[in-house]
Amino acid sequence: MPPDVSVLPYEVQVAFLLHSNLNDNWDGMSGYYMGKDYTPIETLFNVYNVEDRKTVWFFLKWVEHYSSEAINRKVKERQDAESRKAKAQSSVRKK
Repeated sequence: MPPDVSVLPYEVQVAFLLHSNLNDNWDGMSGYYMGKDYTPIETLFNVYNVEDRKTVWFFLKWVEHYSSEAINRKVKERQDAESRKAKAQSSVRKK
């Protein structure tokens, strides 16, 4: 069972909090997830009074990295399933 966020170090908890407050960027053509929009990061650092910004930034980028991989893996699986379904339907129509 994965640990609860509350048992993680404070900087990691803040990284998860900031990650959840940032908007997602998606590629309109392929549908792939491109990561977070970091435009408001300075404001969020100030709002949450983040003192150790370098450490929080480090963990924030790791959270994004793993999150992006998981999201894009799911997107690819869904696209592959849709492709297989379309191929199966087209082969049934040809018979």
